[in-house]
Amino acid sequence: MQGIRRPTLSEARLESVLETAPDGIIVMDEGARILVFNKACESLFGYNAAEVIGENVRILMPQAHHDNHDLYVQRYRATGERRIIGIGREVEGRRKDGSIFPLDLSVGEAQTPNGRQFIGVIRDLSARHETERRLASVQADLIRVTRVSALDEMGSVLAHELNQPLTAIMLYLQALEREVHRIQVTHSRLEPRASELLGKATREAQRAGSIIQRVRQLVEKRAPERKNANLNAVVDEALELAMLGRQRSVYLRRFGQMQLPGVLIDTVQIQQIVLNLTRNAIEACQREADPTVTVTTWAEGDIVCLSVADNGPGIPAERMRTLFNAFRSEAGTGMGIGLTISRAIAQNHMGELLVDPGGDGKGACFTVRLPAAVDTAAENRDSIAAMPMAAAAEADKS
Repeated sequence: MQGIRRPTLSEARLESVLETAPDGIIVMDEGARILVFNKACESLFGYNAAEVIGENVRILMPQAHHDNHDLYVQRYRATGERRIIGIGREVEGRRKDGSIFPLDLSVGEAQTPNGRQFIGVIRDLSARHETERRLASVQADLIRVTRVSALDEMGSVLAHELNQPLTAIMLYLQALEREVHRIQVTHSRLEPRASELLGKATREAQRAGSIIQRVRQLVEKRAPERKNANLNAVVDEALELAMLGRQRSVYLRRFGQMQLPGVLIDTVQIQQIVLNLTRNAIEACQREADPTVTVTTWAEGDIVCLSVADNGPGIPAERMRTLFNAFRSEAGTGMGIGLTISRAIAQNHMGELLVDPGGDGKGACFTVRLPAAVDTAAENRDSIAAMPMAAAAEADKS
């Protein structure tokens, strides 16, 4: 009986190298049939060596590359022209489950007693590609943050500069109103229409100045300043800013409990929450036939609540996992830091920001809960129920 041949020292060393190498190693013959498939390749591609030994290497390639590979082998046999041998390049591989992944492939050539053979060294590039993608995303986000910071500075300057001519306009209008009144008294001739128009112009100029002042407060850099405030008044001021230019595109419903406990807050920061939530709600429902945003304030014992709800499609379950993560917004809807900042502000005020994702015909609803200030009570303006902002503006003028 012939004894079993023991591997030589060189063969044992080669086998050890192949099995312990961190990179995938494939040995192919001149016909591109796989001769060696090491452990790292098994991990990369999901095949056992026995499943691929003797198979054409195309089994490890996406279907679209099969014909190109055959043409390359035929050309190399005929001309000896090297397209990849001795030159590493990035290609795509196909796992046993059909998934495609990027890999770095280096191919060497060796002449053996059994003919020409090719040795491929493979390295998975999936992790590197993901890192590069994340770095590119972070760089883009940093560029946007820089741009927003510059816009903040510009907004503060614009608000300051615009406030001066607006103040001058109001002074001229007031002077003109006094002059019209003097002429009317002197000539005993009343012109009520002129006085009415001048009064409206003055009120609108004052309103514009008030809006600019609030914008300036929102964008200027300052230390947080907390005071006992009426949440209804804070919310209404923020809604006026949030709805600028949108009166005809969305229907705003405002419900408010008339008597609310006071809250110890930084009013600008809480208005930032209202702005973020309202803008998100508008984005969520803008494709609806009758886009509606509902803002409600009420008290639950010693907790004062604010909710912003929309009639959009709701938040998908897969989106909920990263809803409060920075830089995770949907494409085209902003930077993705509004909810992150809003929750941080609420928590810094010893409160919380909760979300009901909705769905199945129900829109999303975000609720801010803040502790009431000790021994305080603030009166609120009358509730504005089911009133579009355009109608509210007309009501202010009347």
